[in-house]
Amino acid sequence: MDMSLKVAIVGQGYVGLPLSIAAIGAGHLVFGIDNNLALVQSLVSGESPIEDVSNSQLKSALNSGLSLSQSFEIAAECSVIIICVPTPLDETGNPDISILKSAVTSLAAFIEPGAMIIIESTVAPGTTRDLVTPILEKELGRGNFDLVYSPERVDPLNKKWNLKNTPKLVAGINEKSLKRAMEFYSGFISNLVPGSSIEVIETAKLLENSFRLVNISFINEFSVLCDALGINAREVIDAAASKPYGFMPFYPGAGVGGHCIPVDPIYLASTARSVGSPLRFIELARDINLAMPAYFVGKSIEKLGSLTGKKIIVIGLAYKANVSDIRESAAIKLIDLLRGAGADVDWHDEIVGSWQGETSSPITEAYDLAIVVTSHENLDLTTLGSVPIIDTKGGIR
Repeated sequence: MDMSLKVAIVGQGYVGLPLSIAAIGAGHLVFGIDNNLALVQSLVSGESPIEDVSNSQLKSALNSGLSLSQSFEIAAECSVIIICVPTPLDETGNPDISILKSAVTSLAAFIEPGAMIIIESTVAPGTTRDLVTPILEKELGRGNFDLVYSPERVDPLNKKWNLKNTPKLVAGINEKSLKRAMEFYSGFISNLVPGSSIEVIETAKLLENSFRLVNISFINEFSVLCDALGINAREVIDAAASKPYGFMPFYPGAGVGGHCIPVDPIYLASTARSVGSPLRFIELARDINLAMPAYFVGKSIEKLGSLTGKKIIVIGLAYKANVSDIRESAAIKLIDLLRGAGADVDWHDEIVGSWQGETSSPITEAYDLAIVVTSHENLDLTTLGSVPIIDTKGGIR
């Protein structure tokens, strides 16, 4: 494989943009594609919306040849095409791969024979082979392309594990595709883990976050027990974590958020149901986490009685500390439920800043109750004074 390649990366969000930066750093000529015009314009101006990519890194990449547009046509010039578009849940909570299907279909009209297409989006087992392959074969013909599945493993602002040093799973539709992908990724990723089939790697990606969902769900339910017993759940978890083997600490909250943990297990559960082998742990774990915001509404009622007219501030709108990402945020669900119960709800999150026409409110003593959902670095709660606090992270206050 040539050292310098023309690479098209479809999707310039939390996955695609860092990947574009890394590929530019490896000496490739990268074309970033995204159908979000506002995002493309922001990136072209050197403004990165992604915490893991600084403005200076973005500007350096732009100076090194990174091009950004909404057009799929550039794929005709590229020997490597990487697709990292969202695969969310639809309004009914079921897997939605329409964005992926649309991206593959749009690209297929321009891809030249001999190109390597890599899917990094999370999908159900069999999707790459059964959905993507026929679309490409219709345009290119059988055997005229290489197809790879290599799921993203992005944990925003993780200071230890990043794109370069996080082991990357890779599988090809055949041995040639796998070898070609391993050569490509080895230019900027330290540890590659090949799989024997695309289906193995598709399923492994879903297992990773299903494991986390099930364990977080258990700890959320366990924290409810600790609250009933009048003990601090986090202290209990930290005490158990002193055991150097056989235990892995997970921590409670108002529910899971982000683009992976609330979504990926549903792809696995959906596949399991379709083959007549339901995963009951995932189904139960999802129910427990979806119920957590309502549980904290109940705790609010315990503290205040009726919520009608009561002033409540929810602290932390993002799904995770120190990021601005609000996808699947439990805080938003909690706010909706509190308002539905008649409460006058403000929220504080200086990193998010604004949301649906609302802006972050300061933390003051002007509230009847504060509910901590996400604790960003340097969060100062002393300005609440004597305002009662519900800590969804497992503390008792």
